[in-house]
Amino acid sequence: MKKVNFNFRKIKEVFAPVLALLRKNWEKAEAKFTGMKTIRENFVAAFPQIKKVLKFLVGLIISILPFYLMDHYVRELTTDIRFSHTSITKASKVFSASWILLFVFVSRCMKGRWGRVIYGLCFITFFVSFAVQSIYYPYTEFFFGFNLLQSAEEGSAYILDVVKNTDTKTYMTFLLVLATGILGIVKFPKAEHFKYKTFFVTIIFFLMFYTSAPSLLGEANTSLEWDTWRNPRNTYNDFSNRNNSMKICGLYEYTVRDLYVTFIRNNDVRDPKEIDFVEHVYSTETPHKKNSYTGKFKGKNIIFVQLEGMDNWLITPEDTPNLYGMMNNSIVFNNHYSYYTGGGSTFNSELAVATGFITPVSFTENPYSFSGNTFPYSLPHIMKEKGYSANAFHMNTGEYYSRDINYMNWGYDNYYSLIEDGNYEDKSYQLDRELILNEFFYEKLFKQEEPFMHYIITYTTHTPFRLNCSTGKLIAAELYPEEEELPELGEEEVARLFAAETDKMMGLLLQSLEDNGLAKDTVVVVFTDHYLYTLNDKSILEPYKNTENNLINNTPFFIWSKGMKQKQIDKVNSQIDILPTVLNMMGAEFNDEWYVGKDIMDENYTGYVFFSDYSWYDGVNYVENGTVVNNSSADQQYIVDVNTYINDLIQKNDLTLKYDYFKKRK
Repeated sequence: MKKVNFNFRKIKEVFAPVLALLRKNWEKAEAKFTGMKTIRENFVAAFPQIKKVLKFLVGLIISILPFYLMDHYVRELTTDIRFSHTSITKASKVFSASWILLFVFVSRCMKGRWGRVIYGLCFITFFVSFAVQSIYYPYTEFFFGFNLLQSAEEGSAYILDVVKNTDTKTYMTFLLVLATGILGIVKFPKAEHFKYKTFFVTIIFFLMFYTSAPSLLGEANTSLEWDTWRNPRNTYNDFSNRNNSMKICGLYEYTVRDLYVTFIRNNDVRDPKEIDFVEHVYSTETPHKKNSYTGKFKGKNIIFVQLEGMDNWLITPEDTPNLYGMMNNSIVFNNHYSYYTGGGSTFNSELAVATGFITPVSFTENPYSFSGNTFPYSLPHIMKEKGYSANAFHMNTGEYYSRDINYMNWGYDNYYSLIEDGNYEDKSYQLDRELILNEFFYEKLFKQEEPFMHYIITYTTHTPFRLNCSTGKLIAAELYPEEEELPELGEEEVARLFAAETDKMMGLLLQSLEDNGLAKDTVVVVFTDHYLYTLNDKSILEPYKNTENNLINNTPFFIWSKGMKQKQIDKVNSQIDILPTVLNMMGAEFNDEWYVGKDIMDENYTGYVFFSDYSWYDGVNYVENGTVVNNSSADQQYIVDVNTYINDLIQKNDLTLKYDYFKKRK
């Protein structure tokens, strides 16, 4: 056997590179292990601090979340508002972020429980605002404002019905926001001391963001132009359009600014440019020219009947035979519009017919807040100068819309209320027939010695359209006296029953005029305050009306006189045109400048109606945002001229009321 000799040196040389590589990798592995050990030790050491940061971030998210959800939901409600500009979304987000920053971080600066208290107050305040807007807007298509609080008592009778018909999505959102808000309050941290540095830094950042938001909207117009309302900065400054303002501001800025504009801002500041404009408007006196209808009803008694929600589709031979029959002996205005302003549409019509002016469009003010203004050329003032008495009749009390104060200011001798003057022990005063059947009212209506002018406001055709509540119970008791269970009728069917009650009142009115020998000597002016927007199910309207735009506001208006042949008028008109039209027919003298509206029977007047969003209609062209949207081939210069004309009418209306201009001229 051959002997094997081991040369360890050569073996070492052969395996040296391998050993070196192993050693190197070992050293790396050892270094890595040592590093990981160090990282682990450092992490363990730093864990309390990391936990504190994570806790802060989670708490911050929880604190912000309810405010974000509220703002986001209301922002979604504004998506169908036709007011768009690239700057609006940016500005609204900056406004909301600024306020949320302020709410959360200022609360976190407070010592002890004060932070939780301040945070809770902020959440509760804006949760109430959020809930009101989320219910009110889908129902009325207008965002709620503090200026509407004066009419809150009247609306309270129907709030339960509105709440019941609010969709499930809204209530689910309420619960989610409420849950996150309560969690934010419960988990809100307690600070050991007041954090001065954080507080001042928060205020600085809030002011930086907040003051930069309006600048994102661009520059405001410096002169009275027809399209001023389209400028987002003007809308923000004036806060005149509730819906557009919400889209610009978001929930928090809207609520705070609404509070400021309604109760704090001095709206009496006189703008020299506005004063010059209104002075120019009234610089001339133009006596109204006579036409073929001048004095047509001179010397006759006159009764105005303002119908509550009596839409065109409700006037049929089957549902309302008296109204339908009256129109056969009437001047019928087919293209009449009574539009909803968002500030009390019923009273807006009352203001228009009595004074010739409507709710301001370019600034925020309720129509019934002008009880201190001077209206020397109002309908009752002029008729009283001609020897007429002037009285108003309605179901509601005088305090609603401050009617007792306003009607006296307009020149009426009395405002009569069924609730106050009718001696009722039940709620039968809600039935329109009682306006005639009530002995006290009957005496005041039909036993006057001198020529009279009456203004009657109906009520029955009002929401809720159900037989198991409010007015519905009264009507159901008569229609189904022996039935234990009421039939399940839809809203449309109930609305038609309500309309029939109003029609019964009209029949009683005509019969009473005959019974008292007044029919031949009395003219009756009938019009509706607004279309039936109070239906919960708006789809009911679709077979009967154009529901795509403001032309949905088309409503009945006719002037009846016994034995008169029907005359149909197709000129477009609205509430503001009723006053000068009727004055001309009654043979009264007046100046055209005294009113915003025109005598519809004037041969030189072609007819227009404008709405609160500055859109307008002339019978052919429907113009929105300054542009024709109904595919008509109108001359562009004509559209520009009418845009300017409509803007001037709105400015005349608004500035006359704003500066109480007639007080100066009286």
